[in-house]
Amino acid sequence: MAALRQPARAARIARGLWIAWAVVAWNLVFDYSIVTAGRDYVRAAVQNAQNAQNAPTGDAGAPALRMDDWMRPAVTRGLWTATAVGGAVLATGLLSVRRAGRAAASSSISSRQDG
Repeated sequence: MAALRQPARAARIARGLWIAWAVVAWNLVFDYSIVTAGRDYVRAAVQNAQNAQNAPTGDAGAPALRMDDWMRPAVTRGLWTATAVGGAVLATGLLSVRRAGRAAASSSISSRQDG
């Protein structure tokens, strides 16, 4: 346990945890955007089918919805959004670890000078 209290090792562990958190955040945001788009597509497809069913006889009704028209933009939007969120988490974490490391280093220098 004493080895974990060494500043360099603690900083390395903290960086690894922040990287893992950024990957998890990216995955969550991307998955959420895909699931939301899929639900929206299903809702729209059901509504479209009900409208076609209720249309007067001989009326072709609305054209069938294509899943690609809904999901391809959702993938692109999800990639950009997830990358922005994951990047923000990563940048925040790595900058925080760096700042904490500098603060710890400056406090240890000042404590050595005082003693």
